[in-house]
Amino acid sequence: MVIWFIGLSGSGKTTLGREVAQQWRALSPNTVLLDGDELRKVFAHDRGEQPFTIEGRRLNAERIVALCELLDSQGINVVCCILSIFPEMREQNRKRFSRYFEVFMDAPIDVLQSRDVKGVYASAKTKDVQNIVGMDIPFERPLNSDMVIETSSNNPDIKQLAMDVIASSRLD
Repeated sequence: MVIWFIGLSGSGKTTLGREVAQQWRALSPNTVLLDGDELRKVFAHDRGEQPFTIEGRRLNAERIVALCELLDSQGINVVCCILSIFPEMREQNRKRFSRYFEVFMDAPIDVLQSRDVKGVYASAKTKDVQNIVGMDIPFERPLNSDMVIETSSNNPDIKQLAMDVIASSRLD
């Protein structure tokens, strides 16, 4: 099974994904966490401008989906945290994986800009960095997520949210 966390930078995908993976591992040790930023480094797809263009982002997303499919086909559970800006790829995920559960981490852009943990939104505003999703690359809100978590508050109960994701995804 693949639990797919999507949302803009700063929405809490990785934070909640890590907790879900930890709790899921307690139930099923064959569980891995894949994070988009970490996989960019693994694939050496994190240098220069090209990896962050639409074409570069598509290549990265295709690699991540293929890796998830490989792990899923071997009975390994996957928690994947990725921007996931291509709606057609998300729809294909529902057919490619044995089981797929999509969680949209939803927060208004102004909240994300105020958090800006990685400094990406500030860099986009000053034009130091281009190709930022949500700023100069559009982000289509998903229409068919299995679960939507509104992440505007600053102190969510991550452990409880992870339990809610696991319960909603019916990991049996």
